[in-house]
Amino acid sequence: MAKDSHYCVPYRRRAEGKTDYRARRAFVVSGKPRLVVRGTLRNMTAQIVVAKPKGDVALVSAHSKELSDYEWKASGGSIPSAYLTGFLCGLKAKSKGVEQAILDIGLRSPSKGARVFAALKGVLDAGVDVPHSEEKLPDEDRIEGKHIAQYAESLASTPEIYQSKFSKYLEQKLSPENLAETFAKVKEGISTALESGGKKK
Repeated sequence: MAKDSHYCVPYRRRAEGKTDYRARRAFVVSGKPRLVVRGTLRNMTAQIVVAKPKGDVALVSAHSKELSDYEWKASGGSIPSAYLTGFLCGLKAKSKGVEQAILDIGLRSPSKGARVFAALKGVLDAGVDVPHSEEKLPDEDRIEGKHIAQYAESLASTPEIYQSKFSKYLEQKLSPENLAETFAKVKEGISTALESGGKKK
């Protein structure tokens, strides 16, 4: 490479698609905690993080696997799961005295109705103030899983396809048609448990 080239090798985490350093600098300068939401196909995580000289420190965190403590048997990577994970994180944050945060979605595209915004809605409903655009939040029907229930009902006349699409639900003895009711019970269970200072027994 020519000696007078102005090309700069990107930082490792930027090259790996993990960190937007310009956005991170803005987060740190703000001095506010960050709501860090990340997801895979099967799970979601939400954390309230503060920047320290030696690195980030997580004040609270929630993982969709924790939802099983509250009788959630559906997928951990769905929109309803993302909301419940955010709701759990938000209630934990409130119990630690965290009143506000800034959303950090990393390098993901801020698509309307995405799971990261479902998790954000959960945090907001838990009482933590996070600046946001209302138009990015998923519809309530999708948050509650009604779209999944409607899809399951539409397949009722084709048992083979129904069994194939919802095998994981059926293995857990969970009716996808009743997902919205299950969602409501789990959300209530999380609220009750966190108000009493612990997880569901």
